[in-house]
Amino acid sequence: MSEAPPKPRTLSERTRALALAVGFDLAGIAEAVPHPETEFLRDWLARGFGGEMGYLARRVEERVDPRRVLDGARSIVAVGLLYDPELAAIDSPRTAAIARYAGGDDYHDVMLDRLRALESGLAAMVDAPIASRAYVDTGPVQERVFAAYAGLGWIGKNTCLIHPRHGSYLFLGALLTDLALEPDAREPDHCGSCTACLEACPTDAFAAPYELDATRCISYATIEARGPIPESMRADCGNWVFGCDVCQEVCPWNLRERRELPPDSSGLRERIAPRAQWIRPSIEWILELDEEAWRAATRKTALRRTRYAGLIRNALVAAGNARDAALAKSIRRHLESPDPLIAEHARWALAQLPA
Repeated sequence: MSEAPPKPRTLSERTRALALAVGFDLAGIAEAVPHPETEFLRDWLARGFGGEMGYLARRVEERVDPRRVLDGARSIVAVGLLYDPELAAIDSPRTAAIARYAGGDDYHDVMLDRLRALESGLAAMVDAPIASRAYVDTGPVQERVFAAYAGLGWIGKNTCLIHPRHGSYLFLGALLTDLALEPDAREPDHCGSCTACLEACPTDAFAAPYELDATRCISYATIEARGPIPESMRADCGNWVFGCDVCQEVCPWNLRERRELPPDSSGLRERIAPRAQWIRPSIEWILELDEEAWRAATRKTALRRTRYAGLIRNALVAAGNARDAALAKSIRRHLESPDPLIAEHARWALAQLPA
């Protein structure tokens, strides 16, 4: 008969155990202090790499120092949730490519719900009032940096957090607290001499290893940017209509035979898995969506972030890149769009098709 695992004893151990119990796959602790990686944000923004993401600059000092976010913050509980549906390879240029994390229940909602459960459980565990604040990718906290300092992985050359057993398909969250918790040891950088991600990027978005120029990134162009996709980038966007996974797809740490995907005991991975209609949808289907159908199809998903005009803009670029005359009808329906952004991309897409 095997022995039961030892019960966590210290508050830090109990905190990590609680984070796993509420459904996260990874949990670690970091000090709530600035680090060289958080301070690098100032230089990154000064170089114009943030593009239209003005919200990053508006609260830059908080993003650098988490103690400005939560007065009295001493620790950050960093958590990770694995994702990665086993998607079949795209076998048609008329199929839209969507980032693996999208298409299911919005990860912001799923993660925040579990972080708030952790927050409540932590207060009950110490049986005393605590100050805390939870964030998932929408607040002034650089979750990726603190996840690295909490031992959840290292920041790779593609600027993603990479776990040595689980790879980089990870949702990250952070819980700031005034509790003094013992921080975890950092994971060493295991990228070595590998440059697969830098070489594979379709748009050469990496200014250098570990430095992403967001304005050249397909994910930025298809999600964050509200204006036209630069014509110089359109061909390189291929059939990506929401986000891009190329730099992760080529990463050796994401090889299927190498990665460990623990059982989905909490059911969270099932919630974030893409819905059937968003598993390899056709470009034609997306272009046929009107705004009402788009609202229904993207309800409670992260796909809402690009808005209707943005998704149609992206699908038109993908249609042009497909160079398939069968898409002409779907493209033409947008030529007279009252939205000049959509109309311009429709004209461009139509011009790419064979005569």
